[in-house]
Amino acid sequence: MKLSKTATFLFSGLMLASGGVHAQTTDNQDVGNHAASAAQSNSGAREKTLLDADALIKSGKPADAYTLLEPFEFERSGEVRFDYLLGVAALDSGKPDKATLAFERVLVVDPDFAGARMDMARAYYQLGDLQRARAEFQLVLKQLPPEATRATIRKYLDAIAAQESPKQTRFSGYIEGSVGHDGNVNNSTDLAQFSIPALPGSIATLNPSNVKASDNYLAVAAGSEVVHSLDNNWGLYAGADLHQRGYNTKTNFNSVDFSGRAGVVFGSEANRLRAGLLGEINSLGNIRNFNAAGLNAEWSHRVSPGNQLTLFGQYLQYRFAQIDMQPNDFNQQVIGTGWQHALADGKSTLAGSLYYGTEKDVSNIVTLATPTGGRTDGAMHFSGLRIGGQTDVGEKMTLYANAGVQAGDYSRVNPYFLNQRADKLYQLTLGSNWHLYKYWTVRPQLAYTRNNSNIVIYSYNRTDVSLTLRRDFQ
Repeated sequence: MKLSKTATFLFSGLMLASGGVHAQTTDNQDVGNHAASAAQSNSGAREKTLLDADALIKSGKPADAYTLLEPFEFERSGEVRFDYLLGVAALDSGKPDKATLAFERVLVVDPDFAGARMDMARAYYQLGDLQRARAEFQLVLKQLPPEATRATIRKYLDAIAAQESPKQTRFSGYIEGSVGHDGNVNNSTDLAQFSIPALPGSIATLNPSNVKASDNYLAVAAGSEVVHSLDNNWGLYAGADLHQRGYNTKTNFNSVDFSGRAGVVFGSEANRLRAGLLGEINSLGNIRNFNAAGLNAEWSHRVSPGNQLTLFGQYLQYRFAQIDMQPNDFNQQVIGTGWQHALADGKSTLAGSLYYGTEKDVSNIVTLATPTGGRTDGAMHFSGLRIGGQTDVGEKMTLYANAGVQAGDYSRVNPYFLNQRADKLYQLTLGSNWHLYKYWTVRPQLAYTRNNSNIVIYSYNRTDVSLTLRRDFQ
């Protein structure tokens, strides 16, 4: 049958329309498949983020986990699993304030999430909000957690009760014994003879007691401190320490040192001022060596759960007992600042301090070298830096290291050496504490000291190796 032109046109249009519908349907199917694939890929990526964060937390890297999750907080806020991992990462990396926000979102959606409520309580405790911490811990107890969790909660509740107690007396003490070898018992130069610039061509010989000597030793020490809280802000403290060292053959350098302190405490653990009086009596070779008395003050501020700032100052008067040593009497003033940082893993801490001080020579005794009184080298001003840290190795071992440097300049030209004395003192200590059982500790230690001076008789080095057994009391 032969179609008219009009029919042919209509038929062709219908065929084209039909072909267009088919093409559109095919395209829509492709778009749908692509969207489904993209959604699946996005879901996998979101899940991978959570898995990676969980793995970082479990491997002791909560700060890295927080860095990974934090950029998605606005987008994924409200997801229970995301918010919980974000909260744990924040809490364990020293951000309890941010942790509470994440745990609050979790508990709004799931009020019975015991783990989130337990961690919320820990976060409040770190923030110093003891009332809220106690309330959250008590809610976890009502959910009948495992015995291990209940034991942990009881410890927290006991600590909270102790901090909130209006009156409390706390006692701590220790006793220890050491055996060791001292490479320089008298902190002296190893030069037995030296020239005197003020007397050209002359050679002086030091008394053997002023030349470097080494010896083995036995030492004992004991100390205690009592802190009594008057109320939530004010308290009193008093403490004392006794150190005794006896050498095998160099008995003239046997030493006994007794020090005491007492004062007041104001503030909380997070922001505390401690100030009081100091005293010290030192004997050398069974003869009184010097007395010291003064005062000190220290302000500590917890910037965050893992960081603490300290400012300190001290004033002491040193007075020598023997007449031939009294020209060396001096008054010492020191001010400084320190910082302590706990690493995110909770097993390691780092600390450092900077300080500046002066020693004013105050003796009015006139000698050939000091016709106007005072010390031969005059007054001194000094500054120093100390750094250190410790880390736990396993459950019973702690390793530690400390280093320091101090530069001191004196005010007078030494009349014998025709030079104005300048010293640089270096110190290094390495050791470990092995916790045998509860309050018992074994401490091997190496201490090295070196003093460089532009006046030869004041330069020396000293190495001290010791092994100590200690018992603490609380």
